[in-house]
Amino acid sequence: MKRRPVVLGLDFGGTKIALAVGDLSGRRLGDATIDSLAEAGADAAMARGLAAASDLLADVAPGQELAGVGAATLGIPYDNRVELAPTFPGWGALPFGQLIRDAFPGIPVRLGTDVKAAAAAELRWGALVGCDPGIYLNLGTGLATAIVAGGTVISGAHGASGEIGYNLRSAADVWIGAEERTILEHVVSGQALETTGSARLGKPVTAADVFALARSQPDAAVLAEEFQRELAMHVVNLAIALDPVRIAVGGGLVGAWDRIAPELRRALDAAVPFPPELTVARFPSDAPLVGALALGVEAAGAVLGAEAFA
Repeated sequence: MKRRPVVLGLDFGGTKIALAVGDLSGRRLGDATIDSLAEAGADAAMARGLAAASDLLADVAPGQELAGVGAATLGIPYDNRVELAPTFPGWGALPFGQLIRDAFPGIPVRLGTDVKAAAAAELRWGALVGCDPGIYLNLGTGLATAIVAGGTVISGAHGASGEIGYNLRSAADVWIGAEERTILEHVVSGQALETTGSARLGKPVTAADVFALARSQPDAAVLAEEFQRELAMHVVNLAIALDPVRIAVGGGLVGAWDRIAPELRRALDAAVPFPPELTVARFPSDAPLVGALALGVEAAGAVLGAEAFA
């Protein structure tokens, strides 16, 4: 009996590269995760990711036809570059789409941003099902949102809808280019909290460490409060503008949800005329990978079935 074709999903993040092989319904058959090792360079990270993908295919689907590849990434991917990927040095200069296509010649490829892929997964099978509109908020190495409305993820004219990491932080930022001011992502993101926390606490810490230390150390508590206050201001303003049914939150900082959720909830209730629901995403840590698999299925021309993720 001839075995059915498979699809490949790739999620390139700032700290990890996640991979999965699935069938034509999107059902996951196997997966793997490797460190991005950004310090080794963007080219090396891409090469390691593609090698790991080939190894995964050989392991879980030996001899089976690869019908489609979906690739999600931080930033906005094109065949010859990646825009808006400042947290990963050198990533923007990679010919992202072309490298994927060269690695899998003749195979249909679909590209997408990691956050929008995550939102698509949540809209199809997760916490944003039936939400019109809804917001997916990614709190990870970087900071971004994705807006869902009318049963789809809003892309924007240049694929940059929801990139709140570039928001102005105060009126003093008006008329100043992003390269000449401190954008929101530079102070409200996992990487920003790690950098600031390590400097102010006098020892290397992760963002998760800052929230854990905030329970007992005043300096860490101040850092966490500053982070949450500024995050809440921008999320509240977005909620006022969109009037969403629900905000679903994913990304690495969901590990500190017990600290983040109450403050976001309090801010939304205080300021938004019709406060939205607030919840952890169904796929809090791997929604971009689930979305990348969906991109792979779409690339293969198959019809996605929600029952595959029931």
